Amino acid sequence: MAARTKARKRAFQILFEADQRDSAVTAVLADWLRHARTDNRQPPVGEYTMQLVEGYAEHAGRIDELLESHSVGWSLDRMPAVDRNLLRLGAYELIWEDEVPDAVVIDEAVQLAREFSTDDSPSFVNGLLGRLKELKPTLR
Repeated sequence: MAARTKARKRAFQILFEADQRDSAVTAVLADWLRHARTDNRQPPVGEYTMQLVEGYAEHAGRIDELLESHSVGWSLDRMPAVDRNLLRLGAYELIWEDEVPDAVVIDEAVQLAREFSTDDSPSFVNGLLGRLKELKPTLR
């Protein structure tokens, strides 16, 4: 598995855990970093994972607003938690990480949806991130 793919997967896991615990993503990130330093059974938290989590944290309000306003018939609260957090991560990377091609961001989010969510989730994630990609120049 490619390094950035692993980084995205870990970032998603951190966002998902924070969502489930109703905690700040930066607090969960700090927990993961502490555990990785003190327990060699824990996976390391790489620099790109930290960049994704911290970037999402910085833009969380705007990202949730965008997801809420562009998902037809779905409020954030109604979305499955896995999808919500994949979309949060994908939206951050799509809009604010310019060095990553948009197609890669969307494809990676869809792959994670296939791995962790429902049968309908990959198309939902693809559709919503595709919509954000179309609007990207006006979203920042």
